[in-house]
Amino acid sequence: MGDSAKPYEHIMVRRSDSNIPFNGLCTLRKRLGFEERVRGDLHLFTTGKVEEILPLQCRGGKAEAYQVKQVRNVILAQRR
Repeated sequence: MGDSAKPYEHIMVRRSDSNIPFNGLCTLRKRLGFEERVRGDLHLFTTGKVEEILPLQCRGGKAEAYQVKQVRNVILAQRR
């Protein structure tokens, strides 16, 4: 996975959700098959596998904790 391996491991072992780099989470979402659209500072990620649109905003170089939780839930749901 390269660039997205570290955020993936961090998310899946449920360490602090507030310390995920924004760029790492964007890369991870793309590797998981999400398409990215950018509107201003908001990055919108969609895929045919998930009904909801997952937004992502950068705050000081980090992703928001609730957004990291959303990504984890999507990963776990896709495994089922």
